[in-house]
Amino acid sequence: MLAADDPLILDLVEWTAREERSHAELMESWRTSCPRLTVWEDAVEHGYLARQGGLVTVTRKGWDLLRASGRRAA
Repeated sequence: MLAADDPLILDLVEWTAREERSHAELMESWRTSCPRLTVWEDAVEHGYLARQGGLVTVTRKGWDLLRASGRRAA
């Protein structure tokens, strides 16, 4: 499961779950100048998000993460 020090991953999964997001929108909204901040890559590596064509979707594991954390998509 998600480490306690990864709140940005949880934020990203929650943000993505609120509405359909394109990969381009996600990259624009979550870009950073810090090369060590890899929230997108980490979320995919953990299996919480997946790219399907041009869209980013929350996986079953991502939905489970949101439920376990007490967060829900609006």
